[in-house]
Amino acid sequence: MEELGCAGFECLDFSSRTDAETLERLKTADGAVIRSRFKLTKEILQQCKNLKCVGRAGAGMENIDVAFANSIGISCVHAPEGNRDAVAEHAAGMLLMLLNNLGRANAEVRKGIWRREENRGVELMGKTVGIIGYGNMGSAFAQRLAGFGVKILAYDKYKKNFGTSSVKEATMDDVFRECDIVSLHVPLTEETNYLVNKEWLNCFHKPIVLINTARGKCLDTAALVEAMKNGKVLGACLDVLEYEAVSFENLNSKEIAAPLSYLFASDRVVLSPHIAGWTHESNEKIARILAQRIITAFNR
Repeated sequence: MEELGCAGFECLDFSSRTDAETLERLKTADGAVIRSRFKLTKEILQQCKNLKCVGRAGAGMENIDVAFANSIGISCVHAPEGNRDAVAEHAAGMLLMLLNNLGRANAEVRKGIWRREENRGVELMGKTVGIIGYGNMGSAFAQRLAGFGVKILAYDKYKKNFGTSSVKEATMDDVFRECDIVSLHVPLTEETNYLVNKEWLNCFHKPIVLINTARGKCLDTAALVEAMKNGKVLGACLDVLEYEAVSFENLNSKEIAAPLSYLFASDRVVLSPHIAGWTHESNEKIARILAQRIITAFNR
């Protein structure tokens, strides 16, 4: 708001207003910045006659009908670079925590339980890590992994010729055949909804560790649990869950689904509440990047 104000915009904070109040104000607004709680559907956008630019404070754009917005001349901007470092570090941290049994060991030591052999860890060195989606998040995660002595395979359906000395551009068959660890870094679209399902998991030649810091609905939790039970998946690091509410601020139901109960009870799972990109630094970076893109969109 400070940067936009300096550029001549009048900024109104509607973060604590109701959806109805927000919609009423949007009808006459020139621009809008939203997070995940508010959806900009075709029906809503049709009512916003003055709207020229929508900014999404974050990476995912699934709560905006981008195609329709663009068709009526509304620019849609976001700031995925703003939290890529946070997501990459969080994914690496979750992976190290899982492989070294740190969650379990920490809880046991606090109870006076001293189990060394039972908490013997697994090293990253020499493992093959598959990165699905090689955009801002995937490439940042690859940078963090480079110093661990792992082989990195990256698959991106929409990119070519992005391989480096430390990252090999791969096919999904390569990932299925070679990987010990797989990390998702894809947006939520019709194409990636339940990308990770029973059939997908059964394609792996070796048991894997699965990381998801992307979106909860990219992964079928019931299929993951089945794969953990039959040994196809050795463990999982999940910052996101398919049971999240639209705003990502809580779980969607008071009743805990059976697959989620399994994850809660398993010491082979590391969970966090959709905070991979949620650092003090990323909060400022997202704001600064988004402000500049909005200013550019209005040719200020």
